Amino acid sequence: MPTPTKGNRLGGSPAHERIMLNNMAAQLFEHKSITTTVNKAKRLRPVAERLVTFAKKGDLASRRRVLGSISDKGIVHELFTSIAPAVAERPGGYTRITKIGPRKGDNAPMAVIELVLEPYSPKQATVNEAEQATAAEAAAADAEVVETEEAPAAEPDVISGAQVDESQAAAEADADSAPADDTAETPADDTK
Repeated sequence: MPTPTKGNRLGGSPAHERIMLNNMAAQLFEHKSITTTVNKAKRLRPVAERLVTFAKKGDLASRRRVLGSISDKGIVHELFTSIAPAVAERPGGYTRITKIGPRKGDNAPMAVIELVLEPYSPKQATVNEAEQATAAEAAAADAEVVETEEAPAAEPDVISGAQVDESQAAAEADADSAPADDTAETPADDTK
């Protein structure tokens, strides 16, 4: 059993607390879920998870250690044959505590502690996220390819600043080389 917390014990003495927690663990394994106070549920969690860890080992020494805590052979057999294989892949966290409303009589905070028997998939969440990310990237890449095929690169309508400067300089150079007298051009036009 883990080191007990400081202060008052749940049952008055360390021996009574240990017996009470072992009985609660037996009921948890038998019914898969029990309702108790929040403090008792928090104190029960490490005890129950340690017993499940022994059950996952499955050897004779582990079975005898669990039988030292839980005296009912039927519950121990169920723990080793049905609960331990169900949580074999799970690295820890075999129990779940869910807080519920206060108890009607004394307003004590209540909780439900239950075994987590759902199949464990360590990579399930990361695999789903990775698949969604690759699908989104592929869709974005396909959209870019479609856009480039539909709209080929056209000549820009706007001339860049350097091209404007060069065209202005060429126009000024032509203006300087042109004759300054407009009358010379007009008689040539009249002769035609």
